[in-house]
Amino acid sequence: MFGYITPALGQLDEEQRKRYRSFYCGVCHSLLSRYGQAARLTLSNDMTFLAVLLNSLYEPEGKTTSARCGVHPLRPREVISSSAVDYAADMNILLSYYKAEDQVRDEGTASARAARSRLKKPFQQAAKKYPEQAEAVRTALETLWALEKSENPEPDPLCNLSGAMLGAVFVPRRDGLWDASLYIVGESLGRFVYWMDAYEDLEKDLKKGRFNPLAGYRSRPDFHEFCHQTLELFVAEAAERFEFLPLEQDLDILRNVIYCGVWQRYQQMEAKRTGKTEWQDSEKEVKCDAE
Repeated sequence: MFGYITPALGQLDEEQRKRYRSFYCGVCHSLLSRYGQAARLTLSNDMTFLAVLLNSLYEPEGKTTSARCGVHPLRPREVISSSAVDYAADMNILLSYYKAEDQVRDEGTASARAARSRLKKPFQQAAKKYPEQAEAVRTALETLWALEKSENPEPDPLCNLSGAMLGAVFVPRRDGLWDASLYIVGESLGRFVYWMDAYEDLEKDLKKGRFNPLAGYRSRPDFHEFCHQTLELFVAEAAERFEFLPLEQDLDILRNVIYCGVWQRYQQMEAKRTGKTEWQDSEKEVKCDAE
C-alpha cells in the first residue's frame, strides 16, 4: 500500500530536494501534533506526494518554520504547514490503519495487531473528520479482501478496488471543479501500486503458498513484458489527468514523482532479476520510463 509513490531524489536539484523534505517534515509534524508520537511511524512518501499535489492545486494559506525532532536533533529542518499537509496526514492515518488490518488478516502477527491497536484512536479521529473517504476506503478494502479469498480471482477487479480506494483519498473536498481529475490520478496510481506490490511479492508468495493475483499469469512467456506494459498503462492514465490540472507551484517535484519516482522500485527489481546494473538508487540517478 505504501512505498511506490516516491521522488527520484537524484533527478532533483538541491533546492527541490530541500523543498520536498519540508513537505515530508510537514506531514510528520502534523502527525505528531494531532495524533501523537506513534503516528509518526506511519509517515510515507506516498502521502507526502499528495500533500505537495493538493498544496499546488489549491494554494491554501500556510507557513514555513524551522524545527528539530528526534530524527534530526542537531540541525533544524524547514517544515511546511497547511491544510493540504494536514489532510495528507489524516489520509496517512486512514491508510496505515487499514494496512495494519490487512497484515492482521494475512499474517495475524503480534506486531501487526499492536500496530492496529496503536492506530485505532487516531484512525477514529481521522475517520470522523472525513467520513466519505473513510467509508470509501473501508468498502473498497473489504470487497477486495473478500475477492482475494474467492476462487481464482482475476487481478483487474482487485486493481480497480485498490484504485477506488486511493481515488477517494485524492479528493479532499467535493467542489465539482477538479474532483474528477484528482480521482483519476489517485485511481490510476492505486491500480499501479496494487499491481506493483503483487509483482514484487510474487516469488515470495509462491514459495510460501500465499495468494497472489498475478500467479495465474506467471506461466506466460511474455509475463515480465506484460506486467511492464500494464504498469505503463496505469502511469500513463495518471500522468494524462495530472497534466490536466492547473499546477504551477512545485510542478517539477510532482512531475519527478509521476514520471520517474514511481519506477524506482520496478527498476531495482528488474536489475536484480536480470543481473543488469543500469539503474542507480534514488539518491543518484533513476531512468525515467514515461515522459
